[in-house]
Amino acid sequence: MVKEILLACVGKPSAGKSSFLNAVSDATAKVGNYPFTTIKPNYGVSYVPVECPCKKYGKESQCKPRYGRCVEGTRFVPIQMMDVAGLVPGASSGLGLGNIFLDDLRHANALVHVVDVSGTTDQNGKETAGYDPINDINWLRLEIHSWITNNLLKRWTSIVRRHVATKNNIVDTLQTQFSGYGSVASVVQKAMDKSGIKTPLETWDEETVKKVVDHFMDVRFPTIVALNKIDMPDSDKNITKIMRKYDQNKLVLTSALAENFLRKVRKQNYIKYIDGTDIVETKEDLPDSDLKPMDDKLKNRVEKVQDLVLFRYGSTGVQEVLGKAIELLGVTPVYPVKNVTTFGSPNSSKPGAFRDCILVWPGTTVREFAKILHAEIDKYYLYAETVGNIRLSEEAVICHSNNVICYKTAMAITSKISLGNDASSSNTPDNNNNSKKGKK
Repeated sequence: MVKEILLACVGKPSAGKSSFLNAVSDATAKVGNYPFTTIKPNYGVSYVPVECPCKKYGKESQCKPRYGRCVEGTRFVPIQMMDVAGLVPGASSGLGLGNIFLDDLRHANALVHVVDVSGTTDQNGKETAGYDPINDINWLRLEIHSWITNNLLKRWTSIVRRHVATKNNIVDTLQTQFSGYGSVASVVQKAMDKSGIKTPLETWDEETVKKVVDHFMDVRFPTIVALNKIDMPDSDKNITKIMRKYDQNKLVLTSALAENFLRKVRKQNYIKYIDGTDIVETKEDLPDSDLKPMDDKLKNRVEKVQDLVLFRYGSTGVQEVLGKAIELLGVTPVYPVKNVTTFGSPNSSKPGAFRDCILVWPGTTVREFAKILHAEIDKYYLYAETVGNIRLSEEAVICHSNNVICYKTAMAITSKISLGNDASSSNTPDNNNNSKKGKK
C-alpha cells in the first residue's frame, strides 16, 4: 500500500496561503484580502525539484518523465499540496475555524507555514499597517502544541491507569494517543529518543508531557516557514528581525503573487520563465522565438517583478520552499529502469530514459521498493542491480548512491506494469501502516 506525500500550507488568515498554493500547483484556490477566504481545504498537485540522473549519464535528450517534467537535469516530481483554514489566536480552544484547521492538519506529512512578512495583516488576518510579524512563527506552533497537549492532559489520569494495567511500553501507550494525528510507532520512538526522557510514564508531570509533545511535533510535523510578500514596502525590516531570531535553515523568502504573475504571463506566451530562477526572457531577448511582444504596461510590470523580487532574491522562493520541505522529510527519489545501460522504462511499450521517479521514505529497502512497484515483481523477485551492474542486497537501504534500480524476476511479468496507477505520482509507503524502524 502506498500514500502520496502531502504538504499543508498553514498560517493565519490572509497571509497568502491560497496564493502560495496557486503559485506552486495546478490549484485555483480562491484568494482574498479578508479573513477566512478558505473554509474547506483546497488541494493541488505541485512539482518538487530533485536531481535527475539523466544529466550524470548523458541522457538529457532521452529523459521522458511519465509525470512531471525534467529541465536540464532538474526533475520536477509531483506531490500533493493543500491549504487549510486560517488559524487565529485561541484556535486550540475552538476559536475561529480552529477545530476545522487542526483536524485537516493531521493528514499532512509536513507543513509550509506561510507568514505575511509585510506587516499589513494583524494576528487575526485583518488589514492593518505596521504590524510586527516576528511572533507569528512561534504563535502557530504554540496553537498546535496546545491542541495536542490539551487533548492528552484531559485524559491523562486514565492514560496512566491503562498504561500501568496493561504493562505496555511507553511508545505503545503514546502511539495509541498520537495515532489520531497520523502518527506511527516509529515516529513516537524517534520523538522519545530526541526527548531523552527515561523516567516511567506514571511519574510524568505536566511539564514532561509538554516536552514530549514538543519533540513529537518536531518529528511528526516538520515545518518550513515561507516569509511571504517580500516585495512589500515594510518587508525588509521585518525580514531582518525574523532572521536574527529564528533558524535560517527553515526560513525561505517568497513572493507567491510574483510567482503567480510570472506563470500567468508565461502561459500567455509573453515570456520564457524558468521556475526557481531569476531567468525571464522576452521577445526582445529572443527575437526568433514564437513569444508575443509585450506592450509598455505589461513590460513595466514584468520589470517591476524582476527588480523587486528576482534580481534582489534570486527567485520568487516558492520552489525553494518545496525543496526544503522534501529535504526535511528525508525522502529519496528512486528511478526504476528496465536495464542499467539504456535506463529505459520497465514498461517497454513507451520508450525513453528515466520515465519514472518515485519518492520513498528513509529506511526503505530494495525489496520493499519492489513491492511498491508491483506485486508480481516482489512475488517473482530474483535480484536487483544498480548502475555498473552492481547487485544490491534485498536489505540494502535505498539512498542517492543506489537510487537507479533494475529488478530481475524469475519469470516474465506478463501483466503490464503501469506505475502511473499507484507509484509514479511520487507515492511513498503508507504512513498509516506500521513500518520498519527508520521510516516515518
